[in-house]
Amino acid sequence: MIGALIAGIIIALLIGLGIGFVFRNAQLKSAQADSQSLIEHAENKANELTRQAKAEAENLKKEAENLRKEKILELKEEGQKRRESIENEFAETRIELKETEKRLKQREEILDRKDDTLTRKEQSLDSKEENLSNKTNTLNKREEALSQIEAEKAAELARIASLSHDEAKEIVLTQTKESLSKEMAQLIRTSEDKAMAEADKKAKNIITLAMQRVSGDFVSEQTVSVVTLPDDGMKGRIIGREGRNIRTFEALTGIDVIIDDTPEAVILSGFDPIRREIARLTLEQLVQDGRIHPARIEELVEKNRKDLDRKIREYGEQAAFEVGAHTLHPDLMKIMGRLHFRTSYGQNVLNHSIEVANLAGNLAGEMGENVTLAKRAGFLHDIGKALDHEIEGSHVEIGTELAKKYKENPVVINAIASHHGDTEPTNNISVLVAAADALSAARPGARRESIENYIKRLQNLEEISNGFDGVDTSFALQAGREIRVMVNPAKLSDDKMTVLAHDIKEKIENDMDYPGNIKVTVIRETRAIDYAK
Repeated sequence: MIGALIAGIIIALLIGLGIGFVFRNAQLKSAQADSQSLIEHAENKANELTRQAKAEAENLKKEAENLRKEKILELKEEGQKRRESIENEFAETRIELKETEKRLKQREEILDRKDDTLTRKEQSLDSKEENLSNKTNTLNKREEALSQIEAEKAAELARIASLSHDEAKEIVLTQTKESLSKEMAQLIRTSEDKAMAEADKKAKNIITLAMQRVSGDFVSEQTVSVVTLPDDGMKGRIIGREGRNIRTFEALTGIDVIIDDTPEAVILSGFDPIRREIARLTLEQLVQDGRIHPARIEELVEKNRKDLDRKIREYGEQAAFEVGAHTLHPDLMKIMGRLHFRTSYGQNVLNHSIEVANLAGNLAGEMGENVTLAKRAGFLHDIGKALDHEIEGSHVEIGTELAKKYKENPVVINAIASHHGDTEPTNNISVLVAAADALSAARPGARRESIENYIKRLQNLEEISNGFDGVDTSFALQAGREIRVMVNPAKLSDDKMTVLAHDIKEKIENDMDYPGNIKVTVIRETRAIDYAK
């Protein structure tokens, strides 16, 4: 029983062991299959992670490359901006240097003019010094001559004191004859002076009549134009950004724009009066309009140039019809119209030409000459001044060539060529035109002188008068048309006053150039003063 039980137990154990072995073997196989599956899954996962890592690395590489390219572009753009900024700074610097150079040139020109002025003054002083030296030598010679004359008089008195009656009688008769001869000469001279005075009186009457018939009021004109501004802020708008507006304006008009400290005003300066007028009209319209930029400036300049060309023709035609020159060539009328914008010493040349034409016509009528031809010659005598800014040569030469080109009358051509004495007049009308030109220019108020020339002329008058012996002081009056000389009564007698006035007159005529006449008045005053006590 026990053995069977033990055998059963052993058999059971063996069966259990066999079943456990089989079960264990099955578990091992299952574990091996699971581990193999896990290994394959791990390998797949590793491969997947590797691929993902490679893809991410590739993406990161691409992103890094894109960032590098973007950074390079940003640096290039920044470099380009810096380069443009530097170039703009260089351009501004160059503009400033050019403006500085221009100002330096202007200052240099001013200094050159001042140097020339100083040189002329130095030369004048040298001349005055030489004149003083000559006067000193002359005075010394006169003193010697006076001493000799006094010695001769003393000898003559000694001789007369020893003369007999007959000898004295002979001397008296000789002196009487000499006195009568002197009176005859004076009578002849008086008659000649009277005849000259009568002729001069008649000539003055004719000239006065002609001047009265054409008298008119004319205003002296300037060589610069001033444009009034509403406020000083407009000056900055005229200049424009970086000076573009003012450079465009000056380039298109050919006129210099002077912007200084003058309140609410801009000065336009230029030698060509027509260009200056175009610039003035353009600037006034720009200021009124308020739109100031290069395109608008160009538009207005062209418009005003066309308008002014039309006005010039109208001015010439109106003036030609006013003086009766209806048959004048249309081109000559237009050229004469340009003289409306031309001045000579402040006198409008077109008005001056009309005035000369009327004066010449009136003078020709008084003398029995061709009035129409005289007016035509007087009207055209200064036509060359319309083109003397554009063509080389004097206005006389230019005017003569124009008259020949348009086949004007030979009398007119000669009048143009001879009105300043460049050629000899060949007819009476040419002489009348020259006289009418001088009358129109010399009448009071017709032309102006610069203040420097005016003061210099007055100073020269006073210096000439003060240079004579016995003169205390002198005063230039009536704008230089009269000089009053105060003399020392102790040095000069009444008889010597007449001689002094004549000597001063001669000195003024020889040393000075002046229009009209200068009156010389010598004043000698003797005062006796006492006090009642």
